[in-house]
Amino acid sequence: MVITRVSIYSRVLSILVDKGVDIISSDELGKLSGCPGTQVRKDLAYFGQFGTRGVGYNISDLKSKVTKILGMSERWKVALVGVGNLGSAFIAHEGFRRYGFDIIISFDTDKSKVGKIYNNVEIKDVSELKQVISEMNIKIVIITVPAQFAQKVADLLVDAGIKAILNFAPITISVPKNVILRNVDLSLELEALSFFLTHKELQDNELSMLYI
Repeated sequence: MVITRVSIYSRVLSILVDKGVDIISSDELGKLSGCPGTQVRKDLAYFGQFGTRGVGYNISDLKSKVTKILGMSERWKVALVGVGNLGSAFIAHEGFRRYGFDIIISFDTDKSKVGKIYNNVEIKDVSELKQVISEMNIKIVIITVPAQFAQKVADLLVDAGIKAILNFAPITISVPKNVILRNVDLSLELEALSFFLTHKELQDNELSMLYI
């Protein structure tokens, strides 16, 4: 996916900026990002004209433009539903803040958790979800609840006006077409790794076909 690759370019460019590197070619950026230079040029051309032929890209300038493309020139308020082991790990993870995503509130149904503050993030009852999301002007919500509750939570979020959901519950949920949904099933990814390790006799091209 183009946006996924552009996100990778952004991370690589951030590292290069920190190292004080000024210029990079599309082939070099592709090598560091794990794709051909032709793919880098094609991806960036989708959003406009970047770089100078025969010279390459000014890294700071390209990083700034890629940041705007990804919508990362502003900070995003994020809510999390389901403060279990995975949810707690996300709240404590500083990497989200580094990339402009601030988890500012969380929700759970466990009365023993409601009202507590974890890593500077308050845990509220799910019954308050719609009101709080509206008051805090939250745009993105992460779901980390057990599978059997994921669709109900998604429905609540849609009713609350949320337009972007990142679902980590191990089940595919349904939302209206005007809601952006990304499903991340960690168990599926682990099963894929298990399969590849089990079937080492398959050739590389066969493995790549199976992974599509």
